[in-house]
Amino acid sequence: MNIEDFWNLIEHTGSRQSPEGHSEAIQRQLSEQPPREIQDFDRHMRILEAASYTWDIWGAAYLINGGCSDDGFDYFRGWLILQGKTVFEKALQNPDSLADLPGLEEDVECEDVLYVARQAYESVTGNEMPLVQTNLPPLGDDWDFDNRDEMKSRYPKLFTKFGW
Repeated sequence: MNIEDFWNLIEHTGSRQSPEGHSEAIQRQLSEQPPREIQDFDRHMRILEAASYTWDIWGAAYLINGGCSDDGFDYFRGWLILQGKTVFEKALQNPDSLADLPGLEEDVECEDVLYVARQAYESVTGNEMPLVQTNLPPLGDDWDFDNRDEMKSRYPKLFTKFGW
């Protein structure tokens, strides 16, 4: 599975569903694939999780969700990947662009999608999928997410929508 196949699977498996329903649809599709394809999906997922591991994305998650723990940030990035290639890439360039998405008042995280490949692999092979070690990049320079002025200057649209 190449990266375009990955994004096609993400975008054609129920984007109008809840994040959990979307994850279930992805897992069903993956369960029909050979083990190598499932592992490729997981590899792409881990690469995209690492690419979105930035303070800029974390700050957006903090505003949208009214706070964001380490685990919550993982789940937010899972949700972000479920939004598809265009939204994901646009958010990496400008996290404030997420303010334009409909439905942000709903569930804006998804833990389930982080495990769909492992679960599909196990259902296909009867074995646990070998884990791929992913090294997360440095987050870069941080700032205080509770600093109203800083958050407003970095995320004017998100701050207007979700700021305190």
